[in-house]
Amino acid sequence: MKNTFENTFFVNRHLRLAILGCAVIFALLQISCKALHPTNQHSKPAFQVLGFYTAQADLAHISFVHEANTWLANMARLHHFTYDSTRNWGRLHPDSVKNIDVVIFLDTRPEAEAQRNAFEHYMKNGGAWMGFHFSAFALTPSAYPQNWDWYHQEFLGSGAYKSNTWRPTSAILRVEQPEHLAMQGLPSTFPSAPNEWYRWENDLRQQPDIEVLVSIDPSSFPLGTGPKAHEIWHEGDYPVVWTNRKYRMLYFNMGHNDMDYEGGTNRALSGSFQSEAQNRMILNGLLWLGRASLAN
Repeated sequence: MKNTFENTFFVNRHLRLAILGCAVIFALLQISCKALHPTNQHSKPAFQVLGFYTAQADLAHISFVHEANTWLANMARLHHFTYDSTRNWGRLHPDSVKNIDVVIFLDTRPEAEAQRNAFEHYMKNGGAWMGFHFSAFALTPSAYPQNWDWYHQEFLGSGAYKSNTWRPTSAILRVEQPEHLAMQGLPSTFPSAPNEWYRWENDLRQQPDIEVLVSIDPSSFPLGTGPKAHEIWHEGDYPVVWTNRKYRMLYFNMGHNDMDYEGGTNRALSGSFQSEAQNRMILNGLLWLGRASLAN
């Protein structure tokens, strides 16, 4: 009996150890699988972004659009949102954008009345928007006249285009509203990527709904290289990033690469995503727009 009992005890003990060992191995396998394959709680993208562009007229703007589409697609993969882009402005339609969390204008604006109405309705009903450089351009007479008062006067607040620096050069930018979520983690001043900088018809600081977030720091002057004297700025106040408190929007004046026109190669001599701090600002702004839109 004693031997039988001892044998049974040892068998049970080994069985228990075997079961415990299997349980440990199973737990480790589960941990490994979770590390390799995130759980379903992260499988759905955080938000959806749709970029519109034309990319036909100006080589510097075309260069920026291609660069921006690549950069934004990379940011989408890294930060778990979706990014799609199109030159079909017909997609700026209530049925097409109703499930889009952020709309981006990369280089131009909608021209058809139906598209403009759709965008205004989208923004007035909780949509979010990010615009770059030429998306705010309006000059009468030109191919892009100031013929959309809601967009240029109320929404952007800038009115028509007045002038610009030349050539595209880097500037020292000053953060004016460090508490804004799009400005989080940025130094008080930082160098931008090279850009052609715009001046506007309206004084943005006199627009009651406009909040200037970033402007050109005076240490940047003289800004531009000419050859024309008026293309070099020596003083003045130049906002380059702002929002409108009535809407969920951000405008960035960046978006014009330097191109080798004189050398005849027409290749890009600079990129708009060459400044780490500027890139962080744009990403901050996009994450703010996307996540805040979902919270509303």
